[in-house]
Amino acid sequence: MTIVRAEIVRVARPVPATLFGSGNVESLRQLIVDNEIGLVVVDGALSPVQQRNLERRWQAKVIDRTGLILEIFGERARTHEGRLQVELAALSYQRSRLVRSWTHLERQRGGFGFLGGPGESQLEIDRRLIGERIARLRRELDDVKRTRSLHREARRRVPYPVVALVGYTNAGKSTLFNRLTRSAVGAEDLLFATLDPTMRRLDLPAGKKAILSDTVGFISDLPTHLVAAFRATLEEVIEADIVVHVRDAHHPDSAAQREDVLAVLGDLGFGNPLEKNSIEEGLIEVLNKIDLLEPAVRASLVNQAQRNSESVALSAATGEGCDGLLRLVEQHLENGARPVRLDVPLSDGQTLAWIYAHGEVLGRRDDTDLAHLSVRLSDADLGRLRHRQRLH
Repeated sequence: MTIVRAEIVRVARPVPATLFGSGNVESLRQLIVDNEIGLVVVDGALSPVQQRNLERRWQAKVIDRTGLILEIFGERARTHEGRLQVELAALSYQRSRLVRSWTHLERQRGGFGFLGGPGESQLEIDRRLIGERIARLRRELDDVKRTRSLHREARRRVPYPVVALVGYTNAGKSTLFNRLTRSAVGAEDLLFATLDPTMRRLDLPAGKKAILSDTVGFISDLPTHLVAAFRATLEEVIEADIVVHVRDAHHPDSAAQREDVLAVLGDLGFGNPLEKNSIEEGLIEVLNKIDLLEPAVRASLVNQAQRNSESVALSAATGEGCDGLLRLVEQHLENGARPVRLDVPLSDGQTLAWIYAHGEVLGRRDDTDLAHLSVRLSDADLGRLRHRQRLH
């Protein structure tokens, strides 16, 4: 697809029928005709009536911001879960619109009772079919949510903390994911290249291990039904021990993108960082793509990050600064540790080995049956240990 023309149209007062005033509609119609444009994208929300009227006036397909995001999501979804989420979001969006583009919906016109009676209009049939499909998708996604919950429960039995990458779309999360885990996850210069969460083992400098999760990219003004459809995926972020917010330091709107990401995290239940005007505890900020900055700007950014114990400047493409991020992640995991007293049966060698591998043993006294330990453990690891003990 080739972009023929981009226009900024000032709208003093939105027109209910067409959004734009009659003069703008006519001038844009002439531009569309002269350039033989077949698709017009409006970076904003269009009502079904406005979309239909503009298509009739301009004799071209018109989609709004949400429609464009859904088109991109539809191309990027790879897994069964991703496709379910995209279809649910798309159907929720289309339910209030004419459904002419949904070819998988059967065009029943009257017929037998359960197919719709002779008095049921085509639009009513389409809406009913969409409603039924949405209900099925929600049931399937509920199953996905339960499965994810079981997976999270299983991970709690595994002695690894979870680190989740979040950030604005195209900020370089997947490139950083590949760099840190030595993987080959798809990383392209595309919007929403990652829709399906991916997890890999992460080796930390002192020898401990964690699970690194790559998640869907955020975007400003993300439609609410898109957030709702992807909630099962985004819950991985809330369940993580540490959230790493990857920012594109080279992007001119990097600060605004940061606020958009933190706002979405707040909506998901990750505290409310914007109200505090600071990074939420448990969240590390990564200033990525410093290799694209001018030397003076780059040096200033690196110095600024070094003075802030909650951020790091790096380049996922070249690897510069990535070791610093790993040390910061490890430091965060260690800082969350606190001393606790534990009594472990001497016969439970596996649990004792687990404690020595993932905590700092400050003292130990053995009697006939029990090992009495004083151990420094993070809250996350303490929860995993208690879960193990319940299973034994």
